[in-house]
Amino acid sequence: MLASVLLLPDECKAAVAPCSVSDPLPILHKYYQSGDLVIAGIMCQIYITSSIAFNERPTPELFDDILHFSPSWTYQASMELLSSQERLLPNYKCDVQGTPKAVIGGPNSVICLHMSTILSMYKMPRLIYGSSPVATNDVQAPFTHWIFPDGTQQYEGILQLLLHFCWVWIGVLFLNDDTGERFVQNVLPMIAQKGICFDFIESFPKLKFSGEFSEMVEEASKTTSIIVGSTANVVVVNGEIQTIMVMRMIPRLAETNDFPIQGKTKIWIMTAQMDFTSFPIQRGWDITFLHGALSFAVHSKDLPGFQKFTQMRNPTLEKEDGFLRVFWEEAFDCGFHDSASEKKDSKFCTGEENIESLPGSVFETSMTAHSYSIYNAIYILAHALHTMQSTKLNCRAMAGGERWELTDQQPWQVHHFLGSVSFNNSAGEEVSFDQNGKLVAGFDIVNWVTFPNQSFQRAKVGAMDPQAPPEKRLTIHDDVIMWPNWFNQAQPTSLCNENCHVGYRKNKKEGKPFCCYDCLPCPEGKISNKEDMDDCLECPRDQYANNEQDGCLPKDKTFLSYGEPLGISLATLALFFSCITALVLQIFTKHRDTPIVKANNRNLTYILLLFLLLSFLCALLFIGQPEEVTCLLRQTAFGIIFSVAISCILAKTAIVVLAFMATKPGSRMRKWVGKPLGTPIVFSCSLTQLTICTVWLATSPPFPDVDMDSMTKEIILECNEGSTIMFYCVLGFMGLLAIVSFTVAFLARRLPDSFNEAKFITFSMLVFCSVWLSFVPTYLSTKGKYMVAVEIFSILASSCGLLGCIFSPKCYVILLRPELNSREQLIRRQF
Repeated sequence: MLASVLLLPDECKAAVAPCSVSDPLPILHKYYQSGDLVIAGIMCQIYITSSIAFNERPTPELFDDILHFSPSWTYQASMELLSSQERLLPNYKCDVQGTPKAVIGGPNSVICLHMSTILSMYKMPRLIYGSSPVATNDVQAPFTHWIFPDGTQQYEGILQLLLHFCWVWIGVLFLNDDTGERFVQNVLPMIAQKGICFDFIESFPKLKFSGEFSEMVEEASKTTSIIVGSTANVVVVNGEIQTIMVMRMIPRLAETNDFPIQGKTKIWIMTAQMDFTSFPIQRGWDITFLHGALSFAVHSKDLPGFQKFTQMRNPTLEKEDGFLRVFWEEAFDCGFHDSASEKKDSKFCTGEENIESLPGSVFETSMTAHSYSIYNAIYILAHALHTMQSTKLNCRAMAGGERWELTDQQPWQVHHFLGSVSFNNSAGEEVSFDQNGKLVAGFDIVNWVTFPNQSFQRAKVGAMDPQAPPEKRLTIHDDVIMWPNWFNQAQPTSLCNENCHVGYRKNKKEGKPFCCYDCLPCPEGKISNKEDMDDCLECPRDQYANNEQDGCLPKDKTFLSYGEPLGISLATLALFFSCITALVLQIFTKHRDTPIVKANNRNLTYILLLFLLLSFLCALLFIGQPEEVTCLLRQTAFGIIFSVAISCILAKTAIVVLAFMATKPGSRMRKWVGKPLGTPIVFSCSLTQLTICTVWLATSPPFPDVDMDSMTKEIILECNEGSTIMFYCVLGFMGLLAIVSFTVAFLARRLPDSFNEAKFITFSMLVFCSVWLSFVPTYLSTKGKYMVAVEIFSILASSCGLLGCIFSPKCYVILLRPELNSREQLIRRQF
């Protein structure tokens, strides 16, 4: 079978060892020796960017090499493939037997695009082992097959890698071309949407020739200062195979421009298109800046016998391989006697030099991802040609059946068979294309480890499998990664500022990316239990924030109980005054026939003392855990008892006033004297309050409830009043009775002393009103059990005011001044 393979132009004298790793010569040679393929033409190009020592002027030879390796030369190489060997006459190949059937190209996407521009017009299939160009038109796309996985999977892997290590503050470097612009426009917004910010987004210096070299160096210095001065520890590099040549400029430029690089080590995340390449002048340059870098690479495996094959290369025995001789001279810094490029002041090459003695920065003996892709590309082409040959009827076997030849086959016919190729290579891996003509494969994640002798090793530490479920596509082994020495083998962080600790929240800095923020303590009552929380959280209603504001604690249930000092004190006071009231009632009962008791309406006095006793006992309903019964009785019993007591006082005052007014000559009040006025007053007032309480209980009765919001650290067990309006109606009616009683007593305060109970009632009602006027704001301003305590205190204080002001003078006369407790004394004092 006949195949022509294009890998770019033949002038490779400026390229160094890595070109040999990516170059398919060993693999092609293997096919050639086995008789499977006849190679019609082999060409190799390394697309070179200017990378030289900055204290030296560029040499004409270097610029000559750069000029010859510009993408425009790819057009010429492509045209020569379709032309005669001696002269560039496209479509005329009189001196060449056979027609090229396919082309293998790469790894630079721009060169692949230039190559496709020419070859697509001839419908020549192309197997590209580099990343896809920016754009391919409808004519180019159908005849292109990518020996490179879908690039979107790689960018997804970079994003997942950043999120895996929580690197949210990064720098970005990209090529200053259409590929780089596409990366910035399409990929970076996707990364930003996941909460990752960019400290800088810079392009590599654009290639300039001799007249603009100083401008290129100035541009590179500016970019280097940005990188070195960046606070981001991670830099994503979207480049091509030659990008590391430019990256090696960064340490040299930093040194030349006195940029402080101590502690400025970066973790480079490189795309799969990149590989280690360099100029001869960079051979002695330090590569430790790559230590700890992570890069993506097309998934590959070691091929059996590859290292042994490379070790057997000998330029003296393979003189037809011109590139091998050039590589040998550059790698071992020597020259052959018969070489046109023999170097002055250098040793002679013997051809017996040991390839294994070369550091990794000059030559890698292991199979790289690009070489693996080329290996698969040649196998794909061989399988396609074999399948096409097997399915054609116009084929013939040569004498002896040693090999097959294609007759009158057109390149475009190979395309159909390339898309359907599927086989297992010698490493045991399946090779096939998807429906878009891209290789079905994943990416390896490689950790770069450098050594003092300028060697390096690429260790596989993870993978990106596009066939796996989205949450399992990225696998990474953190424990085997070698980080840059500056981080002391601890997993690096890359943040704009330190994480906000628990108990704090993020507060965006004005004019800064959203990854840059201040840390503010959570407001009272809120917590943050994770680092870098955007906002603090409220605890559940039954919990409260701890002092550190990083967690919630359960609230304690609280109520005014008999087991605490406050509850014991109030209960003791209630019982004590109940006993005093009962004692007063007993005194009045025992001396019921004395004039002072008779003169003050015994029945109303007994009722008043009885309900004062109940009012003291009523306070006990407010102590203890709220229950359904106690909640129903608390306010209603309090309202009815106090209404009866105040109505009794009102009745007593009215009777005293009526009796005094009836003694005046010509008074019309004489006809009311002797009639039972006290009972109707007490009954009507009590009935009104009872009606209000009944309506309250019937419509919206009080019930046990919990208040989780009023107190920070406590859940209040309380009685919900049900209807606040009805509660204030009860209080309002009591207040009305108190005001009327106070007014009547105040008007009767100047009656004669012997009958003047109004003076004491006036003072008692003044105390009563003062207590309950103070109660309202105090009650509304307190919470929890203290609110209940305020109401109990008001009940006890107002009841004590009534008891003391009205009955203490009488008890004094009855017990201590019995001589005053006589009818004569009362009548005498009256007049």
